[in-house]
Amino acid sequence: MANNIFGIDLGTNNIKIYNRGDDSVMVEKNMIAIENKKNLFAYGDSAYEMYEKAPGNIQISYPLCNGVIADIHNMETLVRYFITDLSKGTIKPADFYIAVPTDVTEVEKRAFYDLIRDAGVKAKRIMIVEKAVADGLGLDIDVKNSQGVLVVNVGYDTTEVSILSLGGIVLSRLIKVGGLKFDDAIRAAVRKEFSLLIGGKTAENVKFALADLEKEGKGAQVFGRDIVTGLPVEREIPTSLVDTCLTENFNMIIDNVKVILERTPPELAADIYRHGIYLTGGASQVNHLAELISLGTGLKVNVAAEPMNSVVLGLAKIIKDDNYKSVAYSIEGMSR
Repeated sequence: MANNIFGIDLGTNNIKIYNRGDDSVMVEKNMIAIENKKNLFAYGDSAYEMYEKAPGNIQISYPLCNGVIADIHNMETLVRYFITDLSKGTIKPADFYIAVPTDVTEVEKRAFYDLIRDAGVKAKRIMIVEKAVADGLGLDIDVKNSQGVLVVNVGYDTTEVSILSLGGIVLSRLIKVGGLKFDDAIRAAVRKEFSLLIGGKTAENVKFALADLEKEGKGAQVFGRDIVTGLPVEREIPTSLVDTCLTENFNMIIDNVKVILERTPPELAADIYRHGIYLTGGASQVNHLAELISLGTGLKVNVAAEPMNSVVLGLAKIIKDDNYKSVAYSIEGMSR
């Protein structure tokens, strides 16, 4: 059945799967809850609901770390269950297109292929797509022409800075700064200023609410545990404190964008100057990041309309449009 094709973007925080059968995109938390070290208790969004609340016998984890597969067994289980859900309970033979970061080792790339092959999802054909190329297509850029494009994808664990041209990647750099580091910075600042311990979910909510809170001139209401008394309390955190604590991480991203720009061939640099930087990824929505990148580089920043889904939308475009099929390759012999 020609329509039985899936495009998978394995994010550290969210897994995105495009289903050609009904032309839909599924987005779920890339999390698994295991009870007593062997039984599957929950997965996806329902596992995230339990995160930081579960008893000791239930282990909740992300199978991906820094953009690569850290726990292949749990990741195989997750892929199998998600594909079963999308296939309405009956897995049929299918083709799979999977997005893979560029700046990782051949062994780490191979792990993505092995994952789909061994997940029990009846894969007929497994095609690899460089994540940055899929990003470009998802941003409605024609990546196959000779125009240079700079894409900055700010994810949960990592930020990938890539320069695309002629359907390939000219330069790429993967740095270990992303949404999780932003959350950790917020938690550390709140602990230091207010002697208050807050959870990861609370920090994430504050991070994404920043822009609205700033517009309304309000602080962020957070609940946590007072370090001094040990009791649960509520505090109002000023947005200026959060902005300040995120600056260091933002600067690290800007510095790495500059490093890539310094190594860019002049003709491609001219294209990037004309068209600006394309900013995408789930954590790219954080308040002031786009304007600080623009200030730091002197370039226009184009923010993606659907930053979290740009990779999976690019995979959908490759699956649907024969013109872009050539950017996907088989990994059997690890060569294009």
